[in-house]
Amino acid sequence: QVQLVESGGGLVQTGGSLRLSCAASRRTFSTYAMGWFRQAPGKEREFVAGISGSGLTTYYADSVKGRLTISRDNAKNTVYLQMNSLKPEDTAVYYCAADSRGVGVRRTGKEYDYWGQGTQVTVSS
Repeated sequence: QVQLVESGGGLVQTGGSLRLSCAASRRTFSTYAMGWFRQAPGKEREFVAGISGSGLTTYYADSVKGRLTISRDNAKNTVYLQMNSLKPEDTAVYYCAADSRGVGVRRTGKEYDYWGQGTQVTVSS
């Protein structure tokens, strides 16, 4: 069992930045690939970014490439999502998720085993 706790969300103006963090309870954190997903009101959950257990492989949704960066610190059992040049369309609840397979990056939510509670990100225009 892995418990995930997100933090760092908030209200920011267009063009601003936020850094989301997701702390994991498991000491074997490096064996899990991690992903960030988001869900806006009235929309389906969508993949944002993912990173392999080693951190060597990352993948991004086209809508966030060049603006959002996923990274991880396995010594701290934490994955991050640095969000720059934010737009109103980035407004959503952001969730981190853990995939026990560790290798590679999956882009569909059903492939992830554990989820956090989410953190709200609101970008004002």
